[in-house]
Amino acid sequence: MIRLSDSLPGFSMQLTRHVDANARLCELIGALTTRPGFVPTHLPQVQVLSWDHYVASSPQIYEPSLMILAQGSKLARLGPRTLEYGAGHYLVQALSVPFMCETFATPDAPLLGVAVDIDRNVLAELVQQLPPSDRVQAQTPQSMTSAALDAPMRASVERLLTCLQDPLDAQVLGPGRVREVLYTALRGPQAGVLRALVEQQGHFARIGAALSFLREHYPEPLGVEALAERANMSVSTFHEHFKRCTELAPMQYLKRLRLLKAQQMLLGEGVGVAQAAHRVGYQSTSQFSREYKRQFARSPGEEQPYQSLPV
Repeated sequence: MIRLSDSLPGFSMQLTRHVDANARLCELIGALTTRPGFVPTHLPQVQVLSWDHYVASSPQIYEPSLMILAQGSKLARLGPRTLEYGAGHYLVQALSVPFMCETFATPDAPLLGVAVDIDRNVLAELVQQLPPSDRVQAQTPQSMTSAALDAPMRASVERLLTCLQDPLDAQVLGPGRVREVLYTALRGPQAGVLRALVEQQGHFARIGAALSFLREHYPEPLGVEALAERANMSVSTFHEHFKRCTELAPMQYLKRLRLLKAQQMLLGEGVGVAQAAHRVGYQSTSQFSREYKRQFARSPGEEQPYQSLPV
């Protein structure tokens, strides 16, 4: 059973790694996975992923997306919360927040999944066509949640993956299939957080827009005052809601984002330490190295490039 719970000493979960109803999903994903890790498809907003062994808890950051796992399981730790999602659930990553991720997979039962980007423009169009929600959000929604992989979501993802098997089908039918997956999520149990993401007057949507700006401009000199002004919020209000959404203060988030981007460059692109430091916005390579070691418990020079990053 998949559970969402506060982290407690000795806390344990029963991992859901296999569901018979996902056999077709596994088959479709397997046909698209040409290598371990995240693999692009014929649609830029969709990636498939696979991994065939256990990966210890490590820092990760995902773009806003729906992460549907057909097989295998993951534990995500965000601040005091521990979230398990596996073959029976999918992850709703509404905001791009750093978290600790542990992957459970074996060669006999590899992790298989598909990531569908959350396009805020498409989401907003879909929300406009739905009846107004009568809910009142008493507090900021969770930036990372899970939902049951029920029959409607499973069927919509199967249709998406089926069209991705053929380049022409993907080009003609793919965008509609992506819309269908987002629409199905909007009809599901985590509709509230997805609606909040496009409610422009809400704090959650404003923080989401600020995070999008940070992801695009993270190498540049950025300050809290300028970010708060862009979000049309006071500095104190911006800081409060930013930390509530991400578990980090704005400048802590920026530092974490830069270090994670640098790690991706060191591992996936094989760039040098000084080049990675410069590309993510550090003026001092020595400062970058100190902060990198503090975050990852090893110096950037110790990283060994390899083809696929852990999922």
